[in-house]
Amino acid sequence: MSPHSSAPEAGRSYRSGLGARRKTGEATKLRKTLKPLMEKRRRARINESLNQLKTLILPLIRKDSSRYSKLEKADILEMTVQFLKEIPAPCPPAPAPAESYREGYRACLSCLTGLLAKFHLLDGDLGSCLLEHLQRSCTEPSGSQDCSAPKDLCPALQRAAPSRPARRLLEASPPPHQAASPGLWRPW
Repeated sequence: MSPHSSAPEAGRSYRSGLGARRKTGEATKLRKTLKPLMEKRRRARINESLNQLKTLILPLIRKDSSRYSKLEKADILEMTVQFLKEIPAPCPPAPAPAESYREGYRACLSCLTGLLAKFHLLDGDLGSCLLEHLQRSCTEPSGSQDCSAPKDLCPALQRAAPSRPARRLLEASPPPHQAASPGLWRPW
């Protein structure tokens, strides 16, 4: 090994170290020059959004935008927060059709219970049997009930005579305008 042969190698390793330092130095310098530009763009975006917010919020709170041309950023944000606090809470979602049907069925059942008790349309045993049947129909899943014929009626309902007051009431009512479908059981 001659002194000349080791010198170029040492020089090469020194230069390669300088190249890496030069690249990191350039990157740092580049970051330092770009940082103010990025900050300027960020502030411009914030200011533009605040101006849009001001043009949106002033009509909503019934303020004349010509009188409020110069507002501080904090004022715009405070007006927006106050407006959003005053907005009423959204309505609860509408119930599903099946749940709406069940609620209506329960309301009708409640009215029927009151009418049967008030006007004594059916004797006690027959009325309670009818109400039990209707409540069972309400609690059964819709796919499992068969409305073509009331097979699960209690004996008091099955042997109800036509001379009962409820039967006379049904017979006195006018016939429905449209014919019921043959597969659906109707009390009339």
